[in-house]
Amino acid sequence: MKRRIIITAAIFGMLAVIAGAFGAHGLEGKLSAKNMEVWHTAVQYQFYHTFALIFLSTLTRFKIRLVGHCYILFTIGIVLFSGSLYLLSCKDLIEWSWLPILGPITPIGGVLFIAGWVCLGIAALKIK
Repeated sequence: MKRRIIITAAIFGMLAVIAGAFGAHGLEGKLSAKNMEVWHTAVQYQFYHTFALIFLSTLTRFKIRLVGHCYILFTIGIVLFSGSLYLLSCKDLIEWSWLPILGPITPIGGVLFIAGWVCLGIAALKIK
């Protein structure tokens, strides 16, 4: 489990750096200020939860089942929250008419983040 969490965090960390650099250099001037802010929020939350995954990997030694649940919640949360924000911020640029339907997916990712943090807190309470 620890190895899987660290590999996932490494991939998400790498992708966050790429997304941040692409936003700063590749999208500058192509997106509105509002959409650049949305892009930045996606990168920011992806990093926050990548760091949370790294921390989570240190808890695997306690053999608490909830650590696996936190891993799943944070991972799917990153995909839904940050992934939908990346796409929504570029909707005018890529001109996919169906993209606005992703709007409700972003808060689902946010709820998964919240559930992951609650799960992490409960897991911490179970540490002996």
